[in-house]
Amino acid sequence: MMMKVEAPIHHTFTGDNLIPETVAQLARSLSLELTIAPEAIAKMNASRKWVETVAQTGKPVVYGVNTGFGSKANVSISREHLQELQYNLIQSHASGTGEPLPIDVVRAAMVLRVQTLVKGYSGIRPVVVERLLEMLERNVVPWIPAQGSVGASGDLAPLSHLALVLIAPTKPTETDYSKAYWWNPQQEAWELLPGKEALRRAGIQPVQLEAREGLALNNGTQISTALLTLAYVDAEQLVKTADIAMALSLEALRGIRRAFHPAIHELRPHPGQMATAENIRRLIEGSTLVDSLKEQVQDAYSLRCHPQVVGSVRDTLAHVRRVLTVELNSTNDNPIILPDEPDENKAFSGGNFHAQPIAFAADFLAIAMAEVGSIAERRIFRMSDKNLNNGLPSFLIANGGLENGLMIAQYTAAALASENKSLAHPASVDSIPTCENQEDHVSMAPIAARKARQIVENVMKIVAIELLYAAQAVDLRARETGQSPQELLGAGTRVVYETIRREVPILETDRPLYGDIDTIARMVRSGALLQAVEQAIGTLR
Repeated sequence: MMMKVEAPIHHTFTGDNLIPETVAQLARSLSLELTIAPEAIAKMNASRKWVETVAQTGKPVVYGVNTGFGSKANVSISREHLQELQYNLIQSHASGTGEPLPIDVVRAAMVLRVQTLVKGYSGIRPVVVERLLEMLERNVVPWIPAQGSVGASGDLAPLSHLALVLIAPTKPTETDYSKAYWWNPQQEAWELLPGKEALRRAGIQPVQLEAREGLALNNGTQISTALLTLAYVDAEQLVKTADIAMALSLEALRGIRRAFHPAIHELRPHPGQMATAENIRRLIEGSTLVDSLKEQVQDAYSLRCHPQVVGSVRDTLAHVRRVLTVELNSTNDNPIILPDEPDENKAFSGGNFHAQPIAFAADFLAIAMAEVGSIAERRIFRMSDKNLNNGLPSFLIANGGLENGLMIAQYTAAALASENKSLAHPASVDSIPTCENQEDHVSMAPIAARKARQIVENVMKIVAIELLYAAQAVDLRARETGQSPQELLGAGTRVVYETIRREVPILETDRPLYGDIDTIARMVRSGALLQAVEQAIGTLR
């Protein structure tokens, strides 16, 4: 998680202007200035006016306004209990368990909840949404357990934990069940507090829910979508960094550039494949290590098939982006209020809360990113094996036997790659009925998205290990030739080698490697390596 204190980021919510990168930027910044577009407020007021009429007259019967929820939709609720109905909904549904979601995920979910509400079809008062904006601006982040949602009827349990902070009790005699993080600017750290106390420190008043508003807050796909959005943004950056690591490994192994010739890829013109091959060509341009084994005809698949494998990942990510772009700008709760419809009942019960599109996209991303780690691990193994690495010592260390070198770092990469294979099993093929079989098919999207995020994190570490190996191998090649690594490397790989070596020295004798791996993983995660390379050779595709 990358949280930044910087110049304020300004954003106006219109209901249709979010892209994944904007969500990540808002979720990971501690300095925001947020507003709602006037036309969005007008639309919210229009749907709210109709809900208030229903609440006052009792007519027509509208799900979640004057009825119970789920299988209790046929239970009528009297006018005097409508506020209690919404309060009970949030209290009862805050039933999650497990470790808390990361702060950036919760902030992303808050951004997405605001976005769907300002579209104006949920019947919620603008003041409630404005409180959510205040929480984002003043860095109050609900504590939300990660487990407990099946991804249909919305992410009910986690979103109820979010709303629980918003409705923190105002009377001293009431128990505050909510918890929230508050950014303490003096200590520059997050503090976990009772929700009421976090709001007080931030100068935010809790809200009293009115008719429909509890359901407007906890019915939707925002937790699943937040997880997938951040995983997607990180994956896009990671795939470029994986190209950088592969290019450095190609040089370390004295590979062949002909496999990346544009003519080959134009004959099978998958967009991702062509983009990947182009990246490799640009990264190794000027290298004297590639093509230096004149007797070698072709490389192993983990080298020459990288464009075909990682190119397919790029094409999968393009599909995920299309799904996310729709979902980020959609109304996905229930019922949907359509104030311009001629029917007396302007509330339409549908299934926009069902997160199947997100579940599929998350599983696709998980499968694809697991392959990025899998092919990278094969290159790590190849560099470590004296029978496969074209003349380098075992485990890339002199005096092998006494010194173990990079032996065990390959085990770590193998463990991560194997874990990813287990995590990549699709969650979206599962469904367990809930709510007395009223909700008899569910998506399991939050599980799919959490797995995808974990796989992306694991692959960051695998790529970091590949970079550790490749930099070490390049140093050994330089000693063979009597030249400096900078003289041997290509335009892009030279930069990544220098960036790594500023913080991680060559391995001369055995030392614990966890610090080296963590240091390079931080460079991968933050984008520092990618940024350094792109500053030198331009933006990678």
